[in-house]
Amino acid sequence: MGNNIILIGMPGAGKSTLGVVLAKTLGYRFLDSDLLIQEREGALLCEIIEKKGLDTFLSIEEEVNAAIQAQETVIATGGSAVYGARAMEHLKEIGTVIYIRLPLHEIVSRVGDVKNRGIALREGQSFWQLYEERCPLYEKYADIVIDADGLSIEKLVKMMGNRLKGMFLR
Repeated sequence: MGNNIILIGMPGAGKSTLGVVLAKTLGYRFLDSDLLIQEREGALLCEIIEKKGLDTFLSIEEEVNAAIQAQETVIATGGSAVYGARAMEHLKEIGTVIYIRLPLHEIVSRVGDVKNRGIALREGQSFWQLYEERCPLYEKYADIVIDADGLSIEKLVKMMGNRLKGMFLR
């Protein structure tokens, strides 16, 4: 197992925000896979989904995530990363996967406009259905599950640090 920390969870779970603070706390680098996708494609996530379609977006996301090579890095993935089995297996090989779990009502209050956020929703799929579909996948790939409901970033970072101690941290 590698020494990276990979954050998974629903959009709005705080993976990117938490990732930056966790990386600073640990002295690690920070990488946001959504930004890698946008950089590679030269477009925002919502534009990629709109122009190329959801299936193509998910394929691009899997390629990008499967190609990540890093050491001592906190990696925040997009909420749909768990649809890419090959990428998730790669991420599990290079680090510890942490699922940031939040109840649906909290996610909904954080997300705002689903369309502009670049969330991978299928035609006619509700956000609730998406949540129900993804939660078992997050559980499947997670090495550690963190219940983040009602916790500040500082408390979450401390909780993660405690869970990770002894696994590979210096």
